Amino acid sequence: MPDALAMPQLEIQISREDEAWPDEPTLLALSERTLGAAAEFLAENEAQPFPQTPPEVSLVFTDDASIREINAEWRDQDKPTNVLSFPAFPLQPGKMPGPMLGDIIIARETVEREAVDLEKSFSDHLTHLLVHGFLHLFGYDHMEKHEAEEMEDLETRILAVLGLSDPYAGQDPIV
Repeated sequence: MPDALAMPQLEIQISREDEAWPDEPTLLALSERTLGAAAEFLAENEAQPFPQTPPEVSLVFTDDASIREINAEWRDQDKPTNVLSFPAFPLQPGKMPGPMLGDIIIARETVEREAVDLEKSFSDHLTHLLVHGFLHLFGYDHMEKHEAEEMEDLETRILAVLGLSDPYAGQDPIV
């Protein structure tokens, strides 16, 4: 049987910079489940090719102070944010990723605040943000309305595979 039907594999590297995050094995298990489902969905539904050698993704679980500095330096926004993604290489949606996908950085305090505001569990909101950040590594964006609609549709469909509801229900696309 050809390898084309094999599940896409990822090499996930985790850095836990804030001790208030769950322990590394818990974060790794959640990340493997979430990003594995997202990779499988992209491969099956978006004709997203995956290389034979599993691409690497780096996850940094940090705090608001750290992500604020990164956000100020790279996006000229001097405030904390929930998730930042830094693709290793520019990638158009649907193109083959390289050996390194890039970095996803998530701030614990912002995720906690948003989860409370959205009346979601911390785990469910973190899962959504991991999917969101992962899609950015594959070239998806939400700068324009049509891009936002496409990205939000993908997020919603991937989250449904994971048993989570539509995080954008009743909202206009993020632009």
